[in-house]
Amino acid sequence: MNIKLHAGRRRVGQLLALAAVGAVLSGCAGLAGPRDVDIPLPKLQRQLEGRFPIQQRALAVFDLELSRPRLSLQRDNDRVALETDVSASTPLVRRALQGTVMLSGRLLVDNVRNAVVLADARIERFAIDGVDGALQGQLTAAGNVVIDRMVRDVPLYSFKPEDLRYGGVQFIATAIRTTPTGLSVRVEPAPAR
Repeated sequence: MNIKLHAGRRRVGQLLALAAVGAVLSGCAGLAGPRDVDIPLPKLQRQLEGRFPIQQRALAVFDLELSRPRLSLQRDNDRVALETDVSASTPLVRRALQGTVMLSGRLLVDNVRNAVVLADARIERFAIDGVDGALQGQLTAAGNVVIDRMVRDVPLYSFKPEDLRYGGVQFIATAIRTTPTGLSVRVEPAPAR
């Protein structure tokens, strides 16, 4: 009987130890609350450069290539500006046309793609060197088509799965804002499924 009592106490002790470990682990998960993750501008720039050049045909007449992206922050309104070089070719003109395009957009978190994207993008400047007003207007229209596709398809920044996992807890990005040195992304524990 003494052996059974000792085995029973040991079993109760093991169960209590397991319960304590479970309580500590669930407490740790509760401590993994919302936090801000900073993404410096040079890191954003490097990742964005890897997605360029972008080549698109627009309006069935213009072949546009966007290259050398340059990202800048517009801190006062939580928008970013993106300037790229543009090379345009068309049967209407014998030589390739060169210029730049600058667009700006509001930052948005896309949790389906785990990415930061531009929303409400607008072209701030589209300038092609050495063309007349009519051709400039057609190129601007073509640029709008390409920019719309680019904004829809090309994230500014993509999170790796390990970027959104901490202490065994899965996080999701919920908000984003610009800072003097980059972006600050608010992440929160993902809701249990």
